[in-house]
Amino acid sequence: MDIGIILGVFIGWPFLALAPTAVFAALYFRCRRPIILIAMLAWLAYFPYELAMKLRILCSGECNIRVDLLLLYPLLMLSSVLALVAYFKTRRGAVRP
Repeated sequence: MDIGIILGVFIGWPFLALAPTAVFAALYFRCRRPIILIAMLAWLAYFPYELAMKLRILCSGECNIRVDLLLLYPLLMLSSVLALVAYFKTRRGAVRP
């Protein structure tokens, strides 16, 4: 399955971007790693941006070719993966005596 198709869901339903925001918020409050906060803030910032694009506030006219997503999606995915790795490394380190 193509990751672009999965992420494309956020174009149609920008409110879904609040789900990863909530997940990363919960993870951040569990282990307080800065990269998790960055991922949470990235998703939180993406939500109003995507909503404004959907409502044609930031995009008047043709918005079919979203070149901005060539930058945004990799940044969101990179911050998300790094945050998850940091969380699981923190949790794994906490289990060891």
